[in-house]
Amino acid sequence: MDKNFGGVIWTDHALDKLRQRGLSQSDAWATWRNPQQSRKANTPGAWVYYRTYGNERIEVVAKKNEKGEWVILSVWNQQVSPKEPKTESFLKFIFRKIFIRH
Repeated sequence: MDKNFGGVIWTDHALDKLRQRGLSQSDAWATWRNPQQSRKANTPGAWVYYRTYGNERIEVVAKKNEKGEWVILSVWNQQVSPKEPKTESFLKFIFRKIFIRH
């Protein structure tokens, strides 16, 4: 693991968490670089960036330091259930209403 991977500074804490959780540094970097969503972190000035890969969501906490450089503070993952379709097509709806009895 590299403390300057991807042109970003990685704290010892973040690198330790990657090792403990069996996450690759490249997956964490890709999550930070191209997140699906982000939210403010509890740490002032920091953001949580996250992305789902299959059944796993990786979350990366990062902020800029006083020099304007990005610093990865922490990383974790969690299992998520696959998303169910929120709506069904009109044809499926009609088919279900006509042919399937409840």
